Amino acid sequence: MKKRRLIGLFFIALLVVPLITACSSQLKPYNIKEKLGPQVNYTITGIDAGAGIMASTQTAITKYDLSKHNWQLQTSSTAAMTSTLDKAIKDKRPIVITGWQPHWMFTKFPIKFLKDPKNVYGKAEHINTIVRKGLKSDKPEAYEILDRFHWNPKQMSSVMLNVNNGMDPEKAAKQWIKANPKMVSEWTKGVPKVKGGTMKMTYVAWDSEIASTNVVAEVLRQQGYKVTIQAMEIQPMWASVSTKAADAQVSAWLPKTSGLYYKDYKGKFEDLGPNLEGAKVGLAVPKYMKNINSIEDLNNK
Repeated sequence: MKKRRLIGLFFIALLVVPLITACSSQLKPYNIKEKLGPQVNYTITGIDAGAGIMASTQTAITKYDLSKHNWQLQTSSTAAMTSTLDKAIKDKRPIVITGWQPHWMFTKFPIKFLKDPKNVYGKAEHINTIVRKGLKSDKPEAYEILDRFHWNPKQMSSVMLNVNNGMDPEKAAKQWIKANPKMVSEWTKGVPKVKGGTMKMTYVAWDSEIASTNVVAEVLRQQGYKVTIQAMEIQPMWASVSTKAADAQVSAWLPKTSGLYYKDYKGKFEDLGPNLEGAKVGLAVPKYMKNINSIEDLNNK
C-alpha cells in the first residue's frame, strides 16, 4: 500500500513541477536576449472571436509565416485582454495583443503598434455612420444629426477613459456633451426639436463604440427623441440596420474591420460616411519590448 502511495505521489510530482515551472516562466520580466516566442508561449492575446481584427490576425499569422512556430491567437474579450495587458505591464512581462485606436489603452498604457510591412491590417481606418433605408424621409431631424456627427480620436478617447475608470457610459456622454457645446451645436444647429419620436441604435460593445453610441444617443434625446441602444455582435448589428430592425449604427470600422459585412449587406443600408478618421488596427506590444517593432520580429527576435 505504501509503495503504491509513493508511486502515486511521484507521478503527481512529475505533473506539478512542469506546471509550476511554466507558471513561473510566464511571470518573468521580458528578456531582450531571449527569443520572444517561448516567453509568451507563441500566443497573441486577442478579443471576441467575431471581431474583424481577429480575422485579420489569423491572416497575419499565415502571411508572416508565424504558423511555422505554432503561433496562435487566443480568443477572449476586450475586458479580459486589457486586464491581462495591465497585469503584464505591471510586471514588465512580454505580451502581444490585438490593438486598435482610438482606445483608452493607448492613453493608459505604454504600448506601441507593430509595423505591418505586408499591409495585412490595412492603412488608417475610418468609422462610418450607417442608417437604415428610408430614415431620411421618416425621421429627417435624426438623419441630419447623424449625417453631421463627426469627432476625433482624442475626443472619443476622453469618453472611453471616463467609462473605463468606472463612470456610467450615459453619464460620461452627458458630461462630454456639456463640456463641448460648440461641437454639439455643429451637429444640431438649425435642426428642429421633435416630440414623441423614437430611435433605436445598435452597436458592438467595444469601448470605442460604447462611447460614440452613447454620445449620439444622448444628443438625439436632447433633441426630443426617445432613444434605445442595444449591444450586439458585429454581424447582427449590420443585419439589424439592413433589415430596418434598427435605425442606425455609428460603429462601421472600414475598409478592413467591417469590410465583409459592408459587402454582404451593400444596397440594404445608407452609408453617411466617416464620423471619425484616423483609426488604426494591428498588433501591439509594450514599449519596453524595444527590439520588437514589426510583426516580422515575432519570428526573428
